[in-house]
Amino acid sequence: MKIAVLGAGAWGTALAIQAAARHAVTLWARDPAQIAAMQRARLNARYLPESPLPEALKLSAHLDEAVAGADLLIVGTPMAGLRATLQACPGAVPLLWLCKGFEAGTARLGHEIARELGRRAVGVLSGPSFAQEVARGQATALVAASEEAAVAEAAVAAFHGERLRVYTSTDPVGVEVGGAVKNVMAIAGGVADGLRERAQAQGDWSQAPGLNARAALLTRGLAEMTRLGLALGGRAETFLGLAGLGDLVLTATGELSRNRKVGLLLAQGLDLPAALAQLGHVAEGVYSARTVLERGQGLGVELPITAAVVEMLEGRLTPAQALNLLMAREPRAEL
Repeated sequence: MKIAVLGAGAWGTALAIQAAARHAVTLWARDPAQIAAMQRARLNARYLPESPLPEALKLSAHLDEAVAGADLLIVGTPMAGLRATLQACPGAVPLLWLCKGFEAGTARLGHEIARELGRRAVGVLSGPSFAQEVARGQATALVAASEEAAVAEAAVAAFHGERLRVYTSTDPVGVEVGGAVKNVMAIAGGVADGLRERAQAQGDWSQAPGLNARAALLTRGLAEMTRLGLALGGRAETFLGLAGLGDLVLTATGELSRNRKVGLLLAQGLDLPAALAQLGHVAEGVYSARTVLERGQGLGVELPITAAVVEMLEGRLTPAQALNLLMAREPRAEL
């Protein structure tokens, strides 16, 4: 296949590295200086400094050149760049995006943006995955979701192999909701872990959440994610799969998770600007939490964990207060 990966961040670069062993792959970035630096070093020093670029991987700063003759387009830009990239790409070529979250201003998910633009041969590639591990060739499983079977099958043909497994789904709505909401839940999980680590350092466990609390938080987070997904048109079983439970567990507990790191830093006492400055990268959950809450409210969906995270991020609750608020809720039936 001839594949164009549009966006040379960590995730786009990692997939381009893996696909270049079997396919003709071009990795595109908007910034010519970034491409020139990657070409000289054969390395994406900013995002994946430990993963050399294969010699077969072509680099380009010209979008028309990158997409010319491509059999498959992979959009690895942030959500903020998805609309413009969709508009610039040929409509007849199967296209999948990697970004997770909501578009600022419109609060739309990727499939809603594509629908608005009249794009049909599109889908999303998601699942529990850290780019560093994919670039190193460590075992990973993803899900390619599209209403067009040929689009998901193109992703399988492009990336499925011995160390990178790609499953298919016909529920892009559920896959996208899982990918967006798990980032908010990961912030909450990071807060629980951070408060526990702080209590351990101080030798005072009296008010600290433990692993039991984190398990409860993530389980209820999955229920919250599922409620919103069903209201938006997703299917319940999707949230028990890779893009739901799988991505939630990884992002809320993994050491490489940026969203979890934000929660850890807030629990240590940093304010949000300082936490983001120390992180140095985008944490999508910070920017999508309020959108998740507002979309849920508009549909009459109860999202208590999301609401507590929003209150914390916007400075009306401390991390400890947010977690205590959730644990002190009135009893109710689980399901």
